[in-house]
Amino acid sequence: MAELGLCSRREADDWIAQGWVKVNGEVAPMGLQVTAADRIEVDKIAQGFQEQRVTILLNKPIGYVSGQAEDGHTPAVALINPRTHWREDPSRNRFSPPQLRGLAPCGRLDIDSVGLLVLTQDGRVARQIIGEDSEVDKEYLVRVVYQAPGQAVPRHPGERSVPLQEIDERDPVSTNVQAVFPKELLERLRHGLSLDGEPLKPAKVEWQNPEQLRFVLTEGKKRQIRRMCELVGLKVVGLKRIRIGRVTLGNLPVGQWRYLGPHERF
Repeated sequence: MAELGLCSRREADDWIAQGWVKVNGEVAPMGLQVTAADRIEVDKIAQGFQEQRVTILLNKPIGYVSGQAEDGHTPAVALINPRTHWREDPSRNRFSPPQLRGLAPCGRLDIDSVGLLVLTQDGRVARQIIGEDSEVDKEYLVRVVYQAPGQAVPRHPGERSVPLQEIDERDPVSTNVQAVFPKELLERLRHGLSLDGEPLKPAKVEWQNPEQLRFVLTEGKKRQIRRMCELVGLKVVGLKRIRIGRVTLGNLPVGQWRYLGPHERF
């Protein structure tokens, strides 16, 4: 059922336990093995429950963790309440406390990062974004600093290059980083790095402006972008997720949220 995109594995277990699933016209027992030739039917009651489940888009601020509360830090789901609901949300949905039941984040966005975080009650959405076979990409704007070892460093656009010995080695370059960052290291960010002993999938990485990179990833390891940057001598000083699949952050204010619209698809 999950592979067919009907629901999540957890939802499938619940529906089967409720007797809402039939295989070849017979109520399915838990653990029944099926093949592609079998006919699966789901009761309209289950479909109705699924339609009531919400997906929420939050512009997460710094200082909130995306998942469970940890080390005294507040989880992002705590921001989902009537006071923080974006006034310009075009959805006709209205907030009610049952919408918080089972509302879970789809992927990570660490405590020091901001931007688009998806929380959902719908297992189909979660599977689409973070399932093992997910192909949904995520886009980030990443502000970085860098120190170019062993070469002259232009401190500001148009300024003369300053010999390395005149620069405090503990002070990384924070302006016109693009001018000093080696192109071969940019290529390594795109493909060739490994984390946790595993090679990373190819990524799209381009300069958005002289101090900011644009990353597009199809995977989401813990603190992945920050760790990728560290491997090539960059330090992330600002990270914002602006898109997941076809859904963008847009002009949703920081700390506020809206419902995923009925016609929006990841």
